[in-house]
This record gives sequence, structure tokens and C-alpha cells, in this order.
Amino acid sequence: MNKKVAIQGFKASFHEIAANKFFGKNIEILMCETFKEVFNSIERKESNYGVVAIENTVAGSILPNYVLLKDYNVKIIGEVYLRIQQNLLALPNQKIEDLIEVRSHQMALLQCQDFFETYYPNIKLIESIDTALSAKDIRDNNLSKIGAIASLEAGETFDLEVLAESIETNKRNYTRFLVITEKENIIEENKNINKASICFNLSDKKGSLANILMSFASLDINLTKIQSSPVLGQEWEYFFHLDLEFDDYDIYKRSLKIIDKNVNELNILGEYTTGEKYL
Repeated sequence: MNKKVAIQGFKASFHEIAANKFFGKNIEILMCETFKEVFNSIERKESNYGVVAIENTVAGSILPNYVLLKDYNVKIIGEVYLRIQQNLLALPNQKIEDLIEVRSHQMALLQCQDFFETYYPNIKLIESIDTALSAKDIRDNNLSKIGAIASLEAGETFDLEVLAESIETNKRNYTRFLVITEKENIIEENKNINKASICFNLSDKKGSLANILMSFASLDINLTKIQSSPVLGQEWEYFFHLDLEFDDYDIYKRSLKIIDKNVNELNILGEYTTGEKYL
């Protein structure tokens, strides 16, 4: 039976591309409009896995997803790094100069603003809920003079022409996607674990965070990400989300025992293998 994987987005979206990179193409995709729907689908057992973006090299961290990781009964089992190439798509036999609107997700529009300065004010940039859905809408409704910013896969899927390729301003535009599943679904232990995501609650006490970071450094554990979010209803207290890389799993586990004495609500969000980087 095919794995059922929930994604935020639609067919030919970057989330689907990331899911295919991790699982292969022999999967069933459950398309969700929001990230929360992805987590809910796993909780309701409508999907076995989920793929969610967590950070982008241009836009930064997707903060609501850190909260969802903490609040839902899921574990991270892997990650994918995907270069995001944005392309201008439209119905065949049109030129950029023919367009009056270009539609896409807010982040895609922001990433491509410099490209469209040449065409201002003739082309209006219109926000939509998804890159690939914008492309699909053009094909479904035969919309002439309307463009979409989306992946090359979206152009192929919806039979649109590429008017301009790789129009993003920053060519080092990468998104990190996390692969999640319900905790009860984890059966086999990953023998190649060299990365973990954890979170904990820490009060605003002088030197408390520094002491924890020094504990990791003393055991040669590399901190690749730190993200804070406030604890609602508890002034000046924060949740810290950390990504750790290590060579020795036993030493990593020892480090958790050390910091557990100095933090509140230590939660292992996932232990997995460092993800592939798809350029």
C-alpha cells in the first residue's frame, strides 16, 4: 500500500517536490490548504506522514510551525533541503509584455519583486494561497494575460509556457522541509541518526541559556539552529527549539541528561539523519 503523505499546497507545489525527493514518487499525496491541516490529518490518521516547510534562507523561520511541532503528537523523522527556483508561467503564445497580472503565494512574490520592477505598473502582483494552484487556475479557467510564479513542474503539469526561468532575486534560495509522522508510527530505530530537534521551556534567568549551550559545546555537539518563542500566559518565559548535529549518539543522549536538570518540559521533537540537499 502506498504511503499517504499530507502536504501544505497542491499538485506540483514545492512541498510535493520535497515529498517525492524523500519518499519517491510512489506515494499518495493529501493536499492541505494550511500547515495546521497537515498536522490535523496525521492526528486523525488520514495520512501516515506530513511534509512541512520550517525555514527558508531568504524569508527565515516559519514560526507557527515550531509551535505546531511542540503542540501536536508528532515526531520528525527526516528533512529535505530544496533549492527554490521560481518561474514565470502563462498560457502558450503569450509574451511577458502581454500580462496584466501575475499571481502566486506571498513569499514567491516577495522573492521575485526585483524582476517585476521593469514591468511596473503594467503588471500587478496578486497574492494567492499557493504557487502551483495559481498555475492550475490559469489552465482550468483559460486565463489569458495572467501569469503565475511557480515551479517548472507546475508548468509541465498544467501545460503552461515558461516565459522566464529562475526569476527569484536571490539564487541561493533554499527551503528546509521536515518530514513528520505520528509518534506511534515509529517502529524501527534509525541506525544512522546524527541529528536531533529538541525544545524546552526556560525562564529568564541570567546565564541559563548560555550554560546549556556550553554543555553541548563541551561534548562536541554542533548547534545548527536555535529559535525562541514566548510561553503564552507566562511573562518573560520562552520555549527554545534547537537542532543538534553529532557523531556519537550516546554522547548526545548524555547531553540531554545534563541539560534536563536545568530546563523545563524537555521534549525530543525528532531524531533523524541529516537531510539531502537537492540543488
